[in-house]
Amino acid sequence: MKNHSTDMTKGNIPKLIINFALPLLAGNLFQQLYNTVDTIIVGNFVSGQALGAIGSTTMIINTMIGFFTGLSTGGTIVIGQFFGARQEEQVRKSSATLISGTVILGIAFTFLGIILTPKLLYAVSTPDEVFHDAKTYLIFYFSGVIFLMLYNMASGILRAVGDSKRPFYFLIISSLTNVALDFFFVLICKMGIAGVALATVISQGISAVLVVIVLLKTKECYGISLKSLHIDFEILKRILKFGIPGAFQLSITFLSNTFVQKYINFFGYECIAGWTAFNKVDSFCLLPMQSVSLSVTTFVSQNYGANQIERAKKGVLVSTVLIMTISALVMIPMLIFSHELVCIFNRNEKIIYYAEYFLKVSAFFYVIRCLNQIYSGALRGFGNATVPMCVLLGSFVVFRQTYLFTATKLTDSFLPIALAYPIGWGVCSAAMVISYIVFMKRNKKSFKI
Repeated sequence: MKNHSTDMTKGNIPKLIINFALPLLAGNLFQQLYNTVDTIIVGNFVSGQALGAIGSTTMIINTMIGFFTGLSTGGTIVIGQFFGARQEEQVRKSSATLISGTVILGIAFTFLGIILTPKLLYAVSTPDEVFHDAKTYLIFYFSGVIFLMLYNMASGILRAVGDSKRPFYFLIISSLTNVALDFFFVLICKMGIAGVALATVISQGISAVLVVIVLLKTKECYGISLKSLHIDFEILKRILKFGIPGAFQLSITFLSNTFVQKYINFFGYECIAGWTAFNKVDSFCLLPMQSVSLSVTTFVSQNYGANQIERAKKGVLVSTVLIMTISALVMIPMLIFSHELVCIFNRNEKIIYYAEYFLKVSAFFYVIRCLNQIYSGALRGFGNATVPMCVLLGSFVVFRQTYLFTATKLTDSFLPIALAYPIGWGVCSAAMVISYIVFMKRNKKSFKI
């Protein structure tokens, strides 16, 4: 049987990082395709109000996804360190613990999410004209949340051992299914926003089933079996040590963004729809940064496990140069084709105006933005999840909310809202780079797994 894992403790560093990041980038691209196709179809074949409804749920969904992503990162770090240290039995126990815990947590989140949907929408001041559609979309989404969790956690296991290709293949399948089902449910069955949501749930279910089957069938140390599924509480404690700070940081950051959504909602559904279109374009531009950041976490965790600290540091430097170059190149088409990009989602002139404005304001900050992605990923790989959590919360929650509260008291313009994200990125990147430098100096003589 072919071994799909990758040992990152030896070999050419740039090649390893690029080869690992490319499937992640392609996979994340297809994952973004889920909601982007939803948005395009809703904006063009349902209504502008329906597009605003999806926009009203975006930050709520991202808060939930952020929590799961943070937890899965904890599993990736632990398994990556055990894998780099050649502790196969610990890798096996970690995989079983992660999947078992995910199933339990997934069931709980499904019921809580459905019950709390109306209150969550009221909390972000969802306008009355989009409330019903937003509620429908969110309830459907929560109904399939366990699939989203299983895919993220199982993919995290594969990434920890250097396998980023198979999760990518599964996302291709599920994304193409999503596109087909979107057209079927909306254009043929006339189900509206409920059809879009149902297509997303079914597609996520497919990707989750495929990646879990891989873990069940493999004979490698990261594989699982139904009999082996249990929770090893010592390993769980270690996973939570790395995962909870990340989960808390990401979920609180996205939760904070729901309050940014309240400021957006103040300007009406056309501004909400424009913000939604901007976020869809922005999410694609963020993909290279996220993919290289995940690569850094895996690369650093494996080399840290093997006690190859200098090699880990070189990987961080290579990744920084790589992603800054890519971010600069991404910025150019964003500025040149901003109008054409936002027109994909809706033809309403006011919606286009808002979306294009947000896009142009943000584009100039992309090179700076990538630094917080790389160095937070590096710190997590070294087993320090607390510092990135504190920096990101301080920048994206405390600073951003303070800034918005103050700025909106001084003016009624939406320019301060458009600047809230870029300025937060700058503050976060500066603090994250400084934190990384300080961390490396303080631990220079004491690194060990």
